[in-house]
Amino acid sequence: MSEAVHHQLTVPFEHAGQRLDQVLAELLEGYSRTRIKEWIDAGQVLVNGARLRPKDKVLGGEHVEIRATLPDAVSVAPEQIGLNVVHQDKHVLVINKPAGLVVHPGAGNAAGTLQNALLHFDAKLAQVPRAGIVHRLDKDTSGLMVVARTVEAHTALVRAIEAREVEREYEAVCVGVMTGGGTVDAPIGRHPVDRLKMAVREDGREAVTHYRVVERFRGHTHVRLKLESGRTHQIRVHMMHIRYPLVGDRVYGGRMLLPKGAAPETIEALRAFKRQALHAARLVFEHPVTGKPIENEAALPEDMQALLGVLARDAATGKKS
Repeated sequence: MSEAVHHQLTVPFEHAGQRLDQVLAELLEGYSRTRIKEWIDAGQVLVNGARLRPKDKVLGGEHVEIRATLPDAVSVAPEQIGLNVVHQDKHVLVINKPAGLVVHPGAGNAAGTLQNALLHFDAKLAQVPRAGIVHRLDKDTSGLMVVARTVEAHTALVRAIEAREVEREYEAVCVGVMTGGGTVDAPIGRHPVDRLKMAVREDGREAVTHYRVVERFRGHTHVRLKLESGRTHQIRVHMMHIRYPLVGDRVYGGRMLLPKGAAPETIEALRAFKRQALHAARLVFEHPVTGKPIENEAALPEDMQALLGVLARDAATGKKS
């Protein structure tokens, strides 16, 4: 059975001049741009009551209504994959996603995803778009995600994300020693050459990341980050932009940096860390039904804790020598 999708939203004025399909893909994080383009082409998206083309530019302030279906939803099968559920009630779940778990099926990932796991955890999620997924984390990013258990909760959470009412904080380990915290205010768009990457570019979408230093080491920094926006790969791109890329980031990280005179333990730990050192540590949102604040925190996963331990020992050894 196909899943019914119904959303109503107002286009923020900050998106003026951007393509309709790009804007909707940004505002509705649970759906791919390809899927949204299909809906627009099929006339399932009305802007101020009229049909537009995916490439048509928005002005800001338009009322958008989407009444569509997900015909391939039946192809996403329930799978018994363990989930770390840190909060649940009859309306929402909060999941602590491990690194390595893809959020939903796509090219090259037909199964073994968070969406498959959610459908096994709660069969009723088959009646909710994308099994309740309203935002994404990269495959190799760990941490907290909120999942809607009803269509009503899904609609409310999508609107809250659109209005930037969902607070998300991250922890990361960066290459290089920061002198202090700060803010990166740099627009992000698709990379002009490599379409699989994002990049800072003048014609990109507004993106703001605040960061503060938690601990400095001899060649690296443990940081806490808070997003004002939620662009694709935002933290990874912004940290690369200010020349403090994330440890283990194979897309944006550049070459590995070893502290001078690093011990074999330090060298091995840095070489063995094969994912971006990024964790969604805190998630705060207003409950979509009760209105009460829901706040969850997730401790750093073991791999990041181990990495920080090695860097701390290296720093202590360096001070003694």
